[in-house]
Amino acid sequence: MAACTRSVGKVLSGCQRCLLSPSGQSFTRVPHFPQKQNARTYAAVKSAKKEQKEEKPKVEKKRIIDDTNRHKPYGLTAWKPIDDVYVTRYYPKPVYEVDTTIDMIKRFQQLDLTYPKQPVYIDLKLDMKLEKKKKVDPFVSVVHLPHPFKTEGNKVLVFTESAEQCKTAEEGGATFVGGTELIEKILDDQIQADFYLAVPEIIPKLLPLKNKLRKKFPKSNRGSVGTNIPKMLELFKTGHEYVVEKDCYITTQIATLDMPKEQIMSNLAAVVQDVCSHRPASFGKFVERAIICSATSEALRFKFDQFLPLAEDEVV
Repeated sequence: MAACTRSVGKVLSGCQRCLLSPSGQSFTRVPHFPQKQNARTYAAVKSAKKEQKEEKPKVEKKRIIDDTNRHKPYGLTAWKPIDDVYVTRYYPKPVYEVDTTIDMIKRFQQLDLTYPKQPVYIDLKLDMKLEKKKKVDPFVSVVHLPHPFKTEGNKVLVFTESAEQCKTAEEGGATFVGGTELIEKILDDQIQADFYLAVPEIIPKLLPLKNKLRKKFPKSNRGSVGTNIPKMLELFKTGHEYVVEKDCYITTQIATLDMPKEQIMSNLAAVVQDVCSHRPASFGKFVERAIICSATSEALRFKFDQFLPLAEDEVV
């Protein structure tokens, strides 16, 4: 019985050696090529998904900031005051409608018992930048206000050596008319005028007045040089002049406080539209900030978008 058990054990051990022999391992060995194929397939699928994502149109979402639930703006206490009486420098300055600001400064005059015919001013901050490093040069302009507030007309001097043009200028209401003989009188302060007009032929002879008159020296881009003397006189006799100061600021009078609200708004619109004409509307808003006040009232910011010209793509 023991002999039979030993013989069976030898047979089983021999079969195990045959199964583990090199010839047996050659049939059971599997190459590792499928792993490389799986990696390539995964890379192809990943690139295809990436292309599909890139093909989808991108939708730009405009970020809308809601200030109602925000605690406070940078450097200030809160967006809106809770009480009726508060320190203004701790809160953002409110921006009112134009008609509201005019009513407010009229009300200030009644409460303060100040002069009822005091002047009304606007203060505009301009964006002088153009494309790349270019910018709009500071300018001087004359605008015809729909409702003039001056009681007297402007003094206008016309330079011309033509007898016919001198007669036309005098009939048009020019205060002074003449040629080169007026140069010495102007240099000696014997003659002073609000505006100086000239015909193109006499400009080279007026160069001695350039340092004296400075910004008032006749220039074609300001409309003070031309041959249509009646048209120039019509503009400058009742025209209102404003100047860009400190590179981007305009401070000018537009009316008096006793004028009706509609007339003040009409003059304001005329000035803002004339200012915007000095830069193409395609570059965006020319006016960045607008303030209105009277001689004794506080300054109030107002919304000026209704007075701005529309860009070409916005015109229907």
